[in-house]
Amino acid sequence: MGLHRVKRGDEVIVIAGKDKGKRGQVSAIYAERVLVEGLNLVKKHQRANPARGIEGGIVRMEKPLHASNIMLWNEQMGKGDRVGVRILEDGRRVRYFKSNGELVDPT
Repeated sequence: MGLHRVKRGDEVIVIAGKDKGKRGQVSAIYAERVLVEGLNLVKKHQRANPARGIEGGIVRMEKPLHASNIMLWNEQMGKGDRVGVRILEDGRRVRYFKSNGELVDPT
Protein backbone atom coordinates (compact mmCIF):
# COMPACT_ATOMS: atom_id res chain seq x y z
CA MET A 1 0.00 0.00 0.00
CA GLY A 2 3.01 2.27 -0.08
CA LEU A 3 2.08 5.41 1.84
CA HIS A 4 -0.57 3.69 4.00
CA ARG A 5 -3.59 5.40 2.51
CA VAL A 6 -5.79 3.32 4.80
CA LYS A 7 -5.19 3.28 8.56
CA ARG A 8 -6.62 1.41 11.52
CA GLY A 9 -10.01 2.83 12.54
CA ASP A 10 -10.87 4.16 9.05
CA GLU A 11 -14.28 3.40 7.59
CA VAL A 12 -13.97 1.61 4.26
CA ILE A 13 -16.28 0.15 1.62
CA VAL A 14 -15.60 -3.11 -0.23
CA ILE A 15 -15.49 -2.61 -4.02
CA ALA A 16 -14.94 -6.22 -5.14
CA GLY A 17 -15.67 -9.75 -3.93
CA LYS A 18 -18.48 -11.44 -2.07
CA ASP A 19 -18.96 -8.51 0.33
CA LYS A 20 -19.07 -5.84 -2.39
CA GLY A 21 -20.92 -2.70 -1.25
CA LYS A 22 -20.60 -3.41 2.49
CA ARG A 23 -18.92 -0.98 4.87
CA GLY A 24 -16.89 -1.56 8.01
CA GLN A 25 -14.02 -0.30 10.14
CA VAL A 26 -10.40 -1.34 9.62
CA SER A 27 -9.20 -3.30 12.65
CA ALA A 28 -5.72 -4.38 11.45
CA ILE A 29 -3.35 -4.03 8.50
CA TYR A 30 -0.99 -6.79 7.32
CA ALA A 31 1.29 -5.63 4.46
CA GLU A 32 -1.04 -5.66 1.40
CA ARG A 33 -4.07 -7.00 3.28
CA VAL A 34 -6.61 -5.25 5.49
CA LEU A 35 -8.81 -6.81 8.19
CA VAL A 36 -12.27 -5.19 8.27
CA GLU A 37 -14.62 -5.80 11.21
CA GLY A 38 -17.58 -8.01 10.34
CA LEU A 39 -16.59 -8.58 6.70
CA ASN A 40 -15.09 -11.49 4.74
CA LEU A 41 -16.39 -14.02 7.25
CA VAL A 42 -15.31 -17.62 6.62
CA LYS A 43 -15.99 -20.94 8.36
CA LYS A 44 -12.96 -22.73 9.79
CA HIS A 45 -13.01 -26.30 11.02
CA GLN A 46 -11.23 -25.96 14.37
CA ARG A 47 -9.63 -28.97 16.00
CA ALA A 48 -10.06 -29.21 19.75
CA ASN A 49 -7.02 -28.58 21.95
CA PRO A 50 -7.87 -29.33 25.60
CA ALA A 51 -4.42 -28.19 26.78
CA ARG A 52 -5.17 -24.65 25.57
CA GLY A 53 -8.88 -24.82 26.38
CA ILE A 54 -9.95 -24.60 22.73
CA GLU A 55 -13.19 -26.32 21.76
CA GLY A 56 -13.49 -28.08 18.45
CA GLY A 57 -16.13 -27.38 15.84
CA ILE A 58 -16.91 -24.98 13.03
CA VAL A 59 -15.87 -21.42 13.86
CA ARG A 60 -16.78 -18.25 11.94
CA MET A 61 -13.87 -15.83 11.67
CA GLU A 62 -12.83 -12.72 9.75
CA LYS A 63 -10.10 -12.96 7.14
CA PRO A 64 -8.16 -10.04 5.62
CA LEU A 65 -9.15 -8.47 2.29
CA HIS A 66 -6.62 -7.33 -0.30
CA ALA A 67 -6.03 -3.57 -0.13
CA SER A 68 -7.01 -3.15 -3.79
CA ASN A 69 -10.54 -4.37 -3.00
CA ILE A 70 -11.41 -1.59 -0.56
CA MET A 71 -11.85 2.19 -0.74
CA LEU A 72 -11.92 4.78 2.01
CA TRP A 73 -15.49 5.93 2.73
CA ASN A 74 -16.09 9.63 2.09
CA GLU A 75 -19.00 10.68 4.32
CA GLN A 76 -19.59 14.00 2.53
CA MET A 77 -19.83 12.42 -0.92
CA GLY A 78 -21.65 9.30 0.32
CA LYS A 79 -19.39 6.90 -1.58
CA GLY A 80 -15.94 5.33 -1.64
CA ASP A 81 -13.15 7.67 -2.65
CA ARG A 82 -9.53 7.62 -3.74
CA VAL A 83 -6.97 9.03 -1.33
CA GLY A 84 -3.91 11.17 -1.93
CA VAL A 85 -1.14 12.49 0.30
CA ARG A 86 -0.25 16.18 0.63
CA ILE A 87 2.60 17.85 2.46
CA LEU A 88 1.42 20.95 4.32
CA GLU A 89 3.43 24.16 4.83
CA ASP A 90 4.51 23.00 8.29
CA GLY A 91 5.89 19.74 6.82
CA ARG A 92 3.11 17.39 7.98
CA ARG A 93 1.90 14.67 5.61
CA VAL A 94 -1.90 14.51 5.47
CA ARG A 95 -4.35 12.33 3.57
CA TYR A 96 -7.05 13.93 1.43
CA PHE A 97 -9.96 12.76 -0.72
CA LYS A 98 -9.29 13.13 -4.44
CA SER A 99 -12.91 13.94 -5.38
CA ASN A 100 -13.43 17.02 -3.20
CA GLY A 101 -9.97 17.78 -1.75
CA GLU A 102 -11.14 17.52 1.87
CA LEU A 103 -8.69 16.23 4.47
CA VAL A 104 -9.35 12.70 5.74
CA ASP A 105 -8.28 13.46 9.32
CA PRO A 106 -8.44 17.24 9.84
CA THR A 107 -6.24 17.44 12.96
